[in-house]
Amino acid sequence: MRDATGAIDRAKKALAVAIAQESQESQRLDATRARIEDLETRAVAAIEAGRDDLAIEAAEAIATLEAERAASATARALFAAEIAKLKGHVLQQQMRFSQLERGRRIARAAEAVRVARRGRVEAAPIFEGTLAEAESTLTRLRERQVEADAAEAAFDALDAATGPIAVAEKLSAEGFGPRLKPNAADVLARLRERASGGKPASGA
Repeated sequence: MRDATGAIDRAKKALAVAIAQESQESQRLDATRARIEDLETRAVAAIEAGRDDLAIEAAEAIATLEAERAASATARALFAAEIAKLKGHVLQQQMRFSQLERGRRIARAAEAVRVARRGRVEAAPIFEGTLAEAESTLTRLRERQVEADAAEAAFDALDAATGPIAVAEKLSAEGFGPRLKPNAADVLARLRERASGGKPASGA
């Protein structure tokens, strides 16, 4: 499968290169045609103005450009033929790969069925031992998870009880420094102030 995938990738890269080269040749051909048309227009104007010297110079340039145009047209035709050939090759490789992929899926399905049938006829004690081992392992993992959760909870509780925030809250509750949390007395005072026409009771 790896070799088949590599073959498809190589064919696609070759096709992409050919398409890019054909596109470049097409642009070169269009540019050459535009230059020829422009020079012909200017050469005609030079002839009408009696400037045969300039017309001759333009004719020489046009002849050179026409040779380039012919070469570009030939190259473009070659690229077009190569692109068509490569497209057919890529399509063929993709079809072969699809066939291989289908064959692999069928082989996997057949192997799965074979394993299932083998498991159905094997002795029960083998499976019982396997299930017992799995259940024992699961039990140990759960116990370890419970221990880990308990240790983490104890650590968090210890940190909350002895940390800087806890100390600051304890000092605030004893009346040292500004309050960190509102209490019932603060709420009642705010409500009374609102009742007497003071600030709203929603607080800060």
